[in-house]
Amino acid sequence: MMSVLVYGCTIYCALWLAWLGYIMRRLATRAGAPAPGPLPAPLPRVSILIAARNEEAALPRCLASVRALDYPAHLLEVLVGDDASTDRTRAVAEAALQGFGGTYQVVTITATLGQARGKANVLAHLAHLATTDYFLLTDADIAVPATWVPGLLAHAAPRVGTVTGLTVVQGPGLLAKLQGVDWLLSLAAIQVATDSGQPMTAMGNNMLVTRAAYQATGGYEALPATIVEDFALFEAVNAQGYGFRQLFEPAVRAASLPAGAWAALLRQRLRWLRGVAALPGRVQAGLVLFSGYWLAAVGLLLAGRPSWALGVMVLKIGAQALMLRVATRRAGLPMPAVPVVVGYEFFSVALTTHLALRRLFGRRGVAWKGRHYH
Repeated sequence: MMSVLVYGCTIYCALWLAWLGYIMRRLATRAGAPAPGPLPAPLPRVSILIAARNEEAALPRCLASVRALDYPAHLLEVLVGDDASTDRTRAVAEAALQGFGGTYQVVTITATLGQARGKANVLAHLAHLATTDYFLLTDADIAVPATWVPGLLAHAAPRVGTVTGLTVVQGPGLLAKLQGVDWLLSLAAIQVATDSGQPMTAMGNNMLVTRAAYQATGGYEALPATIVEDFALFEAVNAQGYGFRQLFEPAVRAASLPAGAWAALLRQRLRWLRGVAALPGRVQAGLVLFSGYWLAAVGLLLAGRPSWALGVMVLKIGAQALMLRVATRRAGLPMPAVPVVVGYEFFSVALTTHLALRRLFGRRGVAWKGRHYH
């Protein structure tokens, strides 16, 4: 019986490493990656939609990056939706946009449109206010690169409904660096699947949606209420026959602030799990299989093969470090320090275990931005 366990765990680890190698090769060669096209001529006006709730601390950084965009200011329409904040979000936004060369509005949202709730409701209102054919969505805790607008527009080909950029986590401290590794490795795997033609997801903090595609869905107010509104819109746009683009390049690399504490990180990931639950069954099965490597190592340990268990873990850390190097090069980022790369293994196990326990024994629903969602 023990020999069966040993062989089973060893074969699983070998297949896992082969899978990682496949992802790494595809990512390094950019196999299937969309090539940018020419920018529309003349350059179009675009609307930047930002939903903000209690974001007085983060919003100035976001809006400063918007003001620094390498795109004619008179072609920018910035719409900030204050989601009934209890802090100075609106006043901070108005001060940050004072003197901006483009068009801007800061509006407080209190009414609801259709089925939309929370952030989706704010974006629904902003979409009604927008006057352009391109909606660029980002969040208050995001800093977009100067090349963001032309970088996204270069992929907005006819019948392409959504273009999703690359978002990375950047911030001081070990927890922020570990989140950065986690995001980058996860998005690298998603990128390979997307480049293979499998629609996976979209990130509402760094996404372009054409007006035509958005209106074809009926807008956020026509979608079922959800806390993962970006994924819901992505699916709805695809269902209307529009194509999608997922990008993994510096020109559209936005920087997100990290979750500041472990509890905040758990709330964030529990919210994201709602989107994972909506993925196709084969994709969910792949995610489960991909996350079982530590269990296989434990199986080898229990089977009396401690040296084998140690060996497969060393191989995993080494292979993952190589993939991280490929991902950072493609994203135009520096390689994290060795202690961060090694420490990521323990971070990943702790986070996965804690999330599993919260899902099994925690209360239902997700708390987010001072609201509770079921």
